[in-house]
Order: sequence, then structure tokens, then C-alpha cells
Amino acid sequence: MPDTPHIVSDVMTLTVVAVERGVPFKEIVRTMEQWEVSALPVLEGEGRVIGVVSEADLLPKEEFRDSVPNRNEQLRRLSDLVKAGAVTAEELMSAPAITVRSGATLAQAARIMAVQHVKRLPVVDDEGMLQGIVSRADLLKVFLRPDEDIEEEVRRTVVSYLFPALSHAIHVNVHEGVVTLRGQIRDTSLVSVAARLVRAVEGVVDVKSQLTGESAVPPGPESA
Repeated sequence: MPDTPHIVSDVMTLTVVAVERGVPFKEIVRTMEQWEVSALPVLEGEGRVIGVVSEADLLPKEEFRDSVPNRNEQLRRLSDLVKAGAVTAEELMSAPAITVRSGATLAQAARIMAVQHVKRLPVVDDEGMLQGIVSRADLLKVFLRPDEDIEEEVRRTVVSYLFPALSHAIHVNVHEGVVTLRGQIRDTSLVSVAARLVRAVEGVVDVKSQLTGESAVPPGPESA
């Protein structure tokens, strides 16, 4: 079977820039600029994550600086108007924070980001204490895996597992993360299984299966 999938702790950034709940607006902006980040976890106590403040949370102050929206827009964008008048991280932050555990798989983290429409996730332990941060770019690191490593894992964990007697006859080629399988197998019902298992190998971009059933062996001459 494919190796154990990578988890968030394999790719997360351990050094995280964060702010406390009382940090003022301008200090938040300065911190983002200094560290070249677009969002900051907000902490309380010994490091428990209570929210995240992002550039999107800061922009309403500029957007509504010299204009007053009409009544309909005020009702529709009430939370943005509140943030336009906010002056501390606690008032600006999105809460509760959307977080992930360090033991989550990269697929699980990617799903959270997609569903919640966020670009990064604070990584927390069971008590909600900050351990690191993982971004979209971190999740894509698995696709930097060398083709040779992918090929070795496919041979070892898929081909040898499904076709132990024919593994020498199954050809595996990997180019830019695209895996091609070629060869003849006895049980064609395993073609889709092989493709599914190969796709589960981290770093695989796509799978092209050229596996076919073994040709029928012509019968020998009948004995007299």
C-alpha cells in the first residue's frame, strides 16, 4: 500500500509572527509589512489562538475613510463597518480562528482552506496553543518531489503489492509527476485499483494507465 501520507507538521512553518489581542491597528500594519505576511494569529495567555487578523480585516478602515455607504449597503456590510471603526487586534480579528492540528493530512488541510476560503491556517495542539502555521504554498511542496522518488514508491507500494508475480513486467514511468503504467496483467479489474492507489501517492499529478489483459495463449496441437 502507499506510504503514510505527509501531515501538516511535515510542511508547516514553525516560526510564526503573531500579535496579542490589545495590539493597535498601526502596529498590526507595521508587523505585516516588516514580516511580509498578510495575516497574523491573535493570541492570549501563553499562546492560545483566539482569532486571526488579515489584510481583509484592515481594509474597511481605508474603504470607508471618506465615504458613508447607503442604508442598504450598511445593512449588507455591517461587519465591515464595525471593523472600519476598530482599533485593536481583538476588534479587528475574525473569530473563532479557523485552525488545523499538526497531525492532519495535507489533503485535510487543503479541504479546510477550500471550504473556509482562507489562505493559511494556524496549527494548534489539543489545547489550542499555537504550534506553527501552514499556507497554501506549504501544501504544494509535495509536488516538488523528484520523479525518481515517486517512481520508486509506485513500484514498491503499488506494483509489487497488486502484481507480485508480474512486477518485473510492469513498466513505470514518471515525468513531471505524471505516472504512466504499461504492461499486461491477468486480472483487468485491478486496472482501476492500480490507478487509484498511484493517485494516492503524494506528488503524483496524474495517472495514465496503459495496462492491458494478457493475450490469450494459443492452444497447442491436439495429441493424436
